[in-house]
Amino acid sequence: MILTIDPEYPQPYQINRVAQCLRDGGIIAYPTDTTYGIGCSIFNKKGIERIYRMKERERNKPFSFICSSLSEVTRYARVSNVAFKYLKRYLPGPYTFVLEATRDVPDLLLTRQKTVGIRIPDNRICTDLVLALGNPIITTSANLSGEEPVGDPIVIDRTFGNQLDYIVDGDILMTDVSSVVSLVGDAPIVLRPGLGDVSWCEK
Repeated sequence: MILTIDPEYPQPYQINRVAQCLRDGGIIAYPTDTTYGIGCSIFNKKGIERIYRMKERERNKPFSFICSSLSEVTRYARVSNVAFKYLKRYLPGPYTFVLEATRDVPDLLLTRQKTVGIRIPDNRICTDLVLALGNPIITTSANLSGEEPVGDPIVIDRTFGNQLDYIVDGDILMTDVSSVVSLVGDAPIVLRPGLGDVSWCEK
């Protein structure tokens, strides 16, 4: 089902409707500040497994997830003082930051190095959803693995429609991806350039 939500002033009753769906184990497509993502609650193990199957994604590639605030990030990741300065400066924004995970992160989302990728997109719909749900949601681009990201809810519906509980329509979006930056070590390391400027990582 395609559900339209105002990207600038998300209607609280619509946000709560989708959050309840996530709470009940649902899977949704939703807008971010880059392109559309597919997700579920990070504590929905069956949902995560379903998303792996939907996307035909390799199981050795854990999903990143979206937090609503820096304080929520510190619950799920170990953030040094240096890392916190980068997070505060560049979030919300089109970045995925890789950090050392805490024990609160489900095993399905951990890399072999016990790290996680965390986002706070500059998009009110997805951050309002996380707030309403009360915990982070999975984020992975709304496409089959190996294909280009999708920025049109109608195309997402054609590809995944019957496998999604809601497709949250927040308008047509670009098809860029976030820049992925590791903050595990002493200096930021670019793992994947994307929409977010990463020239600061070279300083």
